[in-house]
Amino acid sequence: MDITAEIRAKLGDDWLPSIYEHKIRPLRTRSLSIDVPAKENAATINYTLLGIELQIGRRRFACPDLATARYMRIFARVGCSAFAAPYDITQISALADDLETSWQRMLLLIAASTGGKPTRSVSQTRSRIIRAIRDEIERTGAGEVMPAFDRETRQRK
Repeated sequence: MDITAEIRAKLGDDWLPSIYEHKIRPLRTRSLSIDVPAKENAATINYTLLGIELQIGRRRFACPDLATARYMRIFARVGCSAFAAPYDITQISALADDLETSWQRMLLLIAASTGGKPTRSVSQTRSRIIRAIRDEIERTGAGEVMPAFDRETRQRK
């Protein structure tokens, strides 16, 4: 059995693309895009005088709050340049928790399955798994730039 399929099977519903497809995409979402290379990236959250920024390499992206920065960091790590974000900002923090937990569990499973192997083999395995995650997220898609507002609303007269 291929190691990517093995890790995906062990994670089950906690597989990162599965969370994205089943918990995030059914919500009312807007698409976000960030200019990141399609590879594993080191992403850090910086606290500046002007607010919170997500830094990937030399690029910095302003974020409205910490929850959004944490949410965007997951997609920046796997190299997804376009992804969906919940329109309701109260849901972003819980979804960021789910995505970060999935990411950490995946890293632990990779370390457990590649224990004792050469460093090059471990990095190739990790790259293959991250590529599979990125491909599945891109297949699911980022959706529309703005969500559809098809609900009845009351307006002042």
